[in-house]
Amino acid sequence: MLILAVAIGAVAVILVLRLWIVLRTQEVIPRECFSLLVVAGSGGHTMEILRLVGSLSNAYSPRHYIIADTDKMSASKIKSFESDRAEREPSTMYTEYHIHQIPRSREVQQSWLSTVLTTMWAIWFSFPMVFRIKPDLVLCNGPGTCVPICVSALFLGILGIKKVIIVYVESICRVETLSLSGKILFHLSDYFIVQWPALKEKYPKSVYLGRII
Repeated sequence: MLILAVAIGAVAVILVLRLWIVLRTQEVIPRECFSLLVVAGSGGHTMEILRLVGSLSNAYSPRHYIIADTDKMSASKIKSFESDRAEREPSTMYTEYHIHQIPRSREVQQSWLSTVLTTMWAIWFSFPMVFRIKPDLVLCNGPGTCVPICVSALFLGILGIKKVIIVYVESICRVETLSLSGKILFHLSDYFIVQWPALKEKYPKSVYLGRII
């Protein structure tokens, strides 16, 4: 039992050390295009993230969109967005996009105890997909679905497979307090962007660029 405890402790120390290294590494390798993984929530979250993606250049390609399996609206919004974009810029060579589904980590009014279990299940489901995609950058803006995706992306770095840049943009509706996802990913993202000065004052390590969505 003592040997097992020591082994578990050693593994835990190594994982924490690897996580510290991954979070401190922000070097970006220049490349012609960036594989982008976008986490879309439902309703307002999806509209906000699509506005943000619309402001990015076509170099962010291919684009992989992640939605919850119970989200019935976001897929059609994404398809419409990408169709309009292709019509506006028919000459671009970077038009590839994909839509993926994962289990929702938390439903509205779901109990916190069951949320832990559903989030763990979502992480278990997400990691093989993130491993297969191996994105250069994860972009999210607050839905609970982004937590298992970002944790999976961090695991790629911890395991030495690939450093994935995580950019979190807090929703415009968050004026004075962070969302639950924001409180978690504030410590795990490479760039944490807020859209109100009050949040910048409370969280000095965040990035304030004004209203970007």
